[in-house]
Amino acid sequence: MSWTFMGSDGSTRSAADDNRADHRTQVLALHSYVSRLLRGDEARAEDIVQETLLRCWRTYGSIGDSELRPWMFRVARNLVIDNYRSHKSRPPETDGDLWKEVDTSETDDTERVLTAMVVRKGMATLSTAHRQALFEVYYHGRTLEEAAHVLGVPKGTLKSRVHYGLRALQRSLTGPRVPLIRAENT
Repeated sequence: MSWTFMGSDGSTRSAADDNRADHRTQVLALHSYVSRLLRGDEARAEDIVQETLLRCWRTYGSIGDSELRPWMFRVARNLVIDNYRSHKSRPPETDGDLWKEVDTSETDDTERVLTAMVVRKGMATLSTAHRQALFEVYYHGRTLEEAAHVLGVPKGTLKSRVHYGLRALQRSLTGPRVPLIRAENT
């Protein structure tokens, strides 16, 4: 096996062709070996083969031709092991969409607390009748019939109080402060 292609001395065309064919055979065998070690990961296999050939080129003079092939396969194997260890020690690489999978709903109750404070202030602006109607229907979860029975008012009156109470609450939460008409018997 001859590796003079790495430091060509201008030999004849046939010798250069022989070197290229020998090089291709060695590289293909090395690439096949590394691909098997990496279970078919072609991109990493090409990187490992390239690094192996670079190390071979750097140490070319200190290794004899008969020891070159086993040495290259050992270097490639060691690079695969180093690559595997470095990937295990690093956190996994992400594609930038990992933040979409993070569930933030249970990590912070600040939004819920602030919403409750705003709604409480808005409820304070309502009349007592509207506030009681909304409280019975939305807080206790009662039907209109049940809430009307608890409050002792007709169903139509309760329905009207819920409607106008929601409108007033919406105005107090979203719009400018407008004096609300406080109707006790509406």
